Amino acid sequence: MADRTLAVASAHGLHARPAALFVKSVTDSGHAVQLTKGARTINAASILGVVSLGIEHGDEVTLSVEGDRADAVLDELAAFLEHDHDAATA
Repeated sequence: MADRTLAVASAHGLHARPAALFVKSVTDSGHAVQLTKGARTINAASILGVVSLGIEHGDEVTLSVEGDRADAVLDELAAFLEHDHDAATA
């Protein structure tokens, strides 16, 4: 398993649009991915789970990826979260 803690860059956090894009990336990866904020850990392939974490700009989260190529998938998903997806729509 590979894991990484990072700060979420989107100016408005993981609201519906970036959360949906993130979940699609997780699903497309074909890997088991967990997302943790504070004491709560969810299946990152669940849009309801991701939104329920209430992730805001600057919040620290931990991504955990299992399977072959876990490090590469972790890099891709971390890069997604470290990018401000609200900048293009602001």
